[in-house]
Amino acid sequence: MQRYFVPAGSWEDNRVFLKDDDAKHISKVMRMQPGDNIICCDNNGRSAVCEIHDLSGNVVEAHVLNDLESDSEMPVSVTIAQGLPKADKLEYIVQKGTELGASTFFPFSADRSVVKWDEKKAAKKKERLEKIAKEAAEQSQRSKIPEILNPGSFSDLLNVANQYNIKIVAYEEEAKQHEYSRFSSALKKLAIGDNLLCVIGPEGGLSENEARILKEHGFELCGLGPRILRTETAPLYILSAISYHFELKG
Repeated sequence: MQRYFVPAGSWEDNRVFLKDDDAKHISKVMRMQPGDNIICCDNNGRSAVCEIHDLSGNVVEAHVLNDLESDSEMPVSVTIAQGLPKADKLEYIVQKGTELGASTFFPFSADRSVVKWDEKKAAKKKERLEKIAKEAAEQSQRSKIPEILNPGSFSDLLNVANQYNIKIVAYEEEAKQHEYSRFSSALKKLAIGDNLLCVIGPEGGLSENEARILKEHGFELCGLGPRILRTETAPLYILSAISYHFELKG
């Protein structure tokens, strides 16, 4: 059953109104008809099976049939702070990271980031990433769309870090020194409902100065096993390991 995220303001009692791209997708792409069912999510945790009532105009009206219990969200909140990578790697990270359960993405400019975003470019990129996150959340049947924070600086990252229970850094120099235990130890400290901040550098990794400052601010510098991962692979490895730890391990 097709899933759509509908802003809470578009829910009126047991009626839901889908507009813009979602309305076009229902009528033009999926070619649905009155009586067909869809799943609507309000991005606040509510999901419901809805029956299409009217799609004659630019707005699709659907009526709630029954609410759904959802357990598709990670039991801990995971923010991926990603050093700006080249090309479309950030789009890939957001798409796959959404499928794997990330709750927030924070792109930041690191010392070794080749890509630089001005204010205009950052706004367009953020809009694009939000669309990718929405589509990935619908595809993976999540009940919430991850938040895309405004791209920031390394100093902004340090300010954001104050609100997290556990803070880790994927740091390849630790992996080269055969440090494999800190990531596992960090996960064991987490309780359901806690939040975790994971920092990943761009291509070339974080600089020694950045690593030192992060350590001074309470971050754990972690190796991610004996192999050195690409910048777009590391966050997916982290999210997969967290999912296994909290959702699959017996």
